[in-house]
This record gives sequence, structure tokens and C-alpha cells, in this order.
Amino acid sequence: MFKKELTVLLIALAATFTAAAQYDLDHFYYRGRQALIDGQYSLAIENFNILSRLDTANFEAYFFRGIAKYNLGDFTGAQKDFDRTLHFNPIYTLAYHYRAITLSRTGKYDEALRDLAEAVDLRPSYTGLYFSRGVTYFLSQQFDKAISDFNMFLRREPDDPDAYLNRGACYLYVGDTTKALSDYNKAIQLNRREGEGFVRRSRVYALQGKTEQALEDLNVAIVLDSSNTYALFNRALLRYDKQDIKGALADLDDILAEEPGNALTLYNRALIYTQVGDYTAALDDYDRVLNINPNNVLAYYNRAAVFMEMGRYRNAMDDYSQAINLYPDFAKAYLNRSYAKNMLGQFNSSKQDYEIAQEKIREYKAKTADSTGYAAFADTTKQYNRLLALDADFAKKDFNNELLQYRDVDIRLKPLYKFVVSDSTVTTSLAFEKKYDDTVLERFIAESPLAIKFASVRQGTAEYSGATTKKEQIDRELKTNRSAGNLFAKAILEASGKQFNTALVCYDEAIGKDPENQFFYINRGALQAEMIDFIASIENNVRVLTLDNDKTIKTRVKDSNTRSSYDYTSSIMDMQKAAAIDPSFPYVYYNLGNLYCMSDDLPEAIVQYSKAIELHPYIGEAYYNRGLVLIYLKDNDKGCIDLSTAGELGIEDAYSVINKYCKKEENL
Repeated sequence: MFKKELTVLLIALAATFTAAAQYDLDHFYYRGRQALIDGQYSLAIENFNILSRLDTANFEAYFFRGIAKYNLGDFTGAQKDFDRTLHFNPIYTLAYHYRAITLSRTGKYDEALRDLAEAVDLRPSYTGLYFSRGVTYFLSQQFDKAISDFNMFLRREPDDPDAYLNRGACYLYVGDTTKALSDYNKAIQLNRREGEGFVRRSRVYALQGKTEQALEDLNVAIVLDSSNTYALFNRALLRYDKQDIKGALADLDDILAEEPGNALTLYNRALIYTQVGDYTAALDDYDRVLNINPNNVLAYYNRAAVFMEMGRYRNAMDDYSQAINLYPDFAKAYLNRSYAKNMLGQFNSSKQDYEIAQEKIREYKAKTADSTGYAAFADTTKQYNRLLALDADFAKKDFNNELLQYRDVDIRLKPLYKFVVSDSTVTTSLAFEKKYDDTVLERFIAESPLAIKFASVRQGTAEYSGATTKKEQIDRELKTNRSAGNLFAKAILEASGKQFNTALVCYDEAIGKDPENQFFYINRGALQAEMIDFIASIENNVRVLTLDNDKTIKTRVKDSNTRSSYDYTSSIMDMQKAAAIDPSFPYVYYNLGNLYCMSDDLPEAIVQYSKAIELHPYIGEAYYNRGLVLIYLKDNDKGCIDLSTAGELGIEDAYSVINKYCKKEENL
């Protein structure tokens, strides 16, 4: 829908370059701009970060960083940067334009339209604004206004196929299939190598009952792009309507080869398998649908029908019960459960279900409101075993009105900060320019008998190549000098080779010799947490955060039905001791945040992450982890802001999480 904006962006990049007064500013501006053009958005952010720090009033630095964030799916962060741009330059048309696009992507259509109106007032000859405003009017379902803006755009850009596609969609929504078809024809004429026009025209043909022409268009779209799942899905529906069951199944299979977690496709395939009598395959697909969306009432209802066909009345009764729990007015589910109970000899309960169903049917018939709400499930004339199209009412509710791939995505907290062996080959990202300055920390690292660094490193990091030689050297030193520093160095080396018990003994002895060294407690606490996680991984009880179908995060245990409870008290006590020795050291609070999170005390985890950020607001991992916890607690707005900040600070994983949890899906 916003494809046109890429062209506008490239024009903006070429048109708005302003030479900086100093070479350094010019250098970072050029690098950031080039990275943006090359699609290296994280690198662009790093350079524009530096530029904005060198010149805090450089509005273009904020603008281009906002563009980079937008392209990474970080709409919250992009909007903030466009806000900063307009603060320093309130007549910058491009900032209004792109902020409007960003607002539109997050469903804030009224605000987007105000920005676009401001931009049009500033530059009425800028044609891209009419395209964007047309899109925004469409998304806010103001179709007549959208058509007017696309008309304005096409008068100046008459050869743009995307504009015809979008105006055609507007005509389709207002019921003018003739004009919609004309626009789709024009889009295809202008670009015959793009499948989108053929797919959209096929929908018009299907509405007009011209099935063969619709199929022909879909065939062309699939030839142009064999992985076009939208075209495959629509062709499957048309083939099914023509009783081409084999062809419909083949198309659905092809979709699932591309998108194994496509719930709507699995659901439709299950219905077809049921109709052809392949009950085992149907059950497998329904199981997968319910694993993706455990609240899908129709999947329970139709799976129950399969169980009934197989004579598995107990299973059928349980599924009908699930459907009823989700939609208490589901009269047909009561009727069918009544039959299942009767087959199981539960005659009194069967009679009770039958009476409840009849009462709900009477209530439904007495209602004068439309039948789009929950009460519609009391309509016994409605069929619930038909294939669902992408724009079906139920699809809008439970399948999010499009082909969605809800795959299990494990989201892991950024790991604890600790001292590890330094790897001189690792380069520091530009985004970490604002390092934490601590003379005690720097002196401790400088005086270590082992080259070390303080970093957030996940357990399982490979033992570095010189570990054996260094261990032998440290062991020789320890024979004559069991200093706390040597013991600490040996503990780090032993831990890198997963010799946890030996490492723990060394940390204990080091602390005994120097009980006021906070860094010893930090590493011992981190080691004890790693030991617990290592045991958990062996027992398949690793706790992760995973994406659920409703775009919230839920906890689950990988590859296990039960989860053992692990006690992080010793680790927490070590971190608390470190904090008591030096309350101003921010990373110890970050570590406590992780430990409390792993201990299921999420409110306290947020408190600790916040302390770390207050002391040093450039710990990207703290923003990232706090953002995950906030989303877990369903405070998505604050969580997404934290993830945006984490991305700005160089945590690239933040953008994949933002794309999963923070983006509002478009309706077209």
C-alpha cells in the first residue's frame, strides 16, 4: 500500500543533502545516507545517532534516522524522530509526510490526515502527498475522499500502476465493480509483470460470477510468482467451488510449503479433508490450528464433528464444551453435545443441553439486531463448516483478515553482564559510543592477569583458542600466589569451559580473600545462574517467552509438559551484595532485573531495569529486556517504546520483536 513512498524517499535523499560545516558531520551524514539507500538501516541509525549527538539541532539527522526506524518496523521510534525533526524545523514538509505515513501505519488516521493537510498547505505541488493521503483515507474507510485524492495524483502521474490498484480497491469497497475493473485493467496494462493486478482483477471477476476468467488471472499471477500465497489461496477457493478438490488441496499444500504456520489455510484444508473422509489428516490440521490459536471456536466445533464421524464421542463432547466455553450462545454446539452425551449414555445431561439450545434459539429469534455478534452462534440455519475466505466475517475476527504465519518465535532476554575473556577481534559498534565510564571498573580490568572485558554474553560461548595455555599459566601462578586476582582469572577460564564447580570454588576463595570486591560477587552470581540454566537445558525445562496468536507474549517450556522450579536466590543475594558495595554501578541492577524475571517476579524485574537505566540511560539491553517484560504484562505501548530505544542503542534484535508485537496490520 505504501510502495510509492520508497520512490519519494530516494528523491528526498537526493534533494535534501546539506553540506555540514565540519568534515566529521559531513562524514557521518554521508555514511548514514548511503547506508539508508543500501537498505542497511541499523548502520544508518548508528551514524545518525552520532550526527545527532555532534549537532543536537540537526533536524535532518532525526529525519533520516526516523526513516531508517520506519523501514525496520519501529513506528514508535520513527514517530518520535519525526517529532524531533519538526521541533527544530516546523516547516519541513517531508517530516509531516513521513510522520503521517507512520501514524497511518499505527491506526492514528485523524492525526495522519492533519499532518498531510499541513504538508499539502506547505507544498501543494508535491504529488506524493495525495497518494499517501488517499491511502490514509482508504484505511480510515473514507473511500470517496480516497478516490478524490487518487484522482488528483493520477492527473499528475497518469502512468502509476499502484495508484490505479488503490483507486480500484476504493471503487470495489463502494460497490462499483465496473470502475474497479477498469482501474485494474489499466494497472495491468502499465505493468504486466506484477501479479497484484491480476489477483485483484480476479476478485472482481469472481464477484461477477466469471469463474473461468478469475482462474485465468490467478494462473497468470502464479506464473509470475509461484510463491504468491494470496493468489494460491484464492485459486484454491475457486477450484473448490468448481468441485476440483484435488486442485484445491494442491494449492493449499503449496501455501503451507511456504508458510507452515498459516492458520487459515490449515483450517480450510482440514474442512476439505473432512469432506473427503480423510479424518486423520483433518484432525492433524485442526490440532495445528488450535496450537496456533487455542481460542478458535470453529476449529473446536468442526474437530468435534470429525470425532463424531469416527465414533469418538468423548473427544467430541470435550471439543463442543470448548466451543461453548468460548461462545456461550453457540446453540448448535449445545445440540451436538447433547447428541454426543446421548451416545455416551448421559441422558439427563443430554436433555439439559438440548433444552439450553432451544432456549438460546428462542432468544436469538426474538432479537431484532443484526446477526454479526456472539448471538449469531445461536442461528441454527447457519453453516459453520464452509471454507473461509480472507474477507469472511469470522476470518476478520480470528484469522486477522489475512494469511498470517504465527510460528513459534522464542524471545530470549539479553543475558547477564559479567567478566569474560576478551576477544580482541570483536569490534565495538558505533552505537555504543556512550560507554559507561567507571575508573574502578577500568582499573580492575587493567590489573587483571587475564585479558578480560565486561559484557552481556550468553552462556555457551565457545572457549577461546588460547584457553588451555592461559589456564596452565594461571595454574603455575597459583602454586606460588593464590591471590584473589589469580583465582578470579582461573574461575573465568574454568567457566568458559563449563567447569562450573571448579569455577565456583575459585570464586568462593577469591571472595574470601577480598570480600569487598563487588565484581567478584557479580561474576559468582552470574555463574550460579548459568549453572541453573545449564541444568534446566538438560532437563528440557528452559523457560522462554513466545509469540502467541493475539500478539501478546506468553511463557512456555520447550519440549516438556512440566517445568521444574529453579531457585535463583543465591544469584540474587550475590548481586544484592554487589549493589550494597557500590550502589552507583548500573549493571548490577540490570542483572537483578534478569534474575527476578527468571524467578517470575516481573514487577520487581521492571524496578531493577529502571534503576539501571536511571543510572546509565545507554544500556540497550536493559531497555530491550524491560520492553519484553512490559509486553508480557500486556503494556505494549510502553514495551514498544523501550524496544525502540534498544534498537536505537544498537540492539538489532529489537526490530524483529517490534515487527511481531508493535505493528498494526494494514487492512489492504
